[in-house]
Amino acid sequence: MRVPIHTVSDLGLALRATRKAQGVRGDDLAGAAGVGHVFLIDVEHGKDTVQLGRVLRLLDEAGLRLTVDVPTEAEPVLATLRSNGLLRAKRSQRVLADTDGSTDGTASLSGSGADE
Repeated sequence: MRVPIHTVSDLGLALRATRKAQGVRGDDLAGAAGVGHVFLIDVEHGKDTVQLGRVLRLLDEAGLRLTVDVPTEAEPVLATLRSNGLLRAKRSQRVLADTDGSTDGTASLSGSGADE
């Protein structure tokens, strides 16, 4: 089942529901993911300042996957970043901006039209 995540609380609730459905104790999941049980509690309760890398370890250990819906116009930039690294992607973005008529050397990226 896909669940839209808009807040840290949304993600924490999905993690907690999954953990409880699996019958896994919080301290056991935290230990298996290499984080403290207080950190797990913070994530499950939606603390806004949790460290993303540690959250990803918890999600992985619980069997959850986190995906991002990238806008179509960002796909070429993402491909460049993945293959060449950040510096080359910035150069490519400047080249794209120059070819689209932009005079300030920046490219405009927009998502689905809604504020993101």
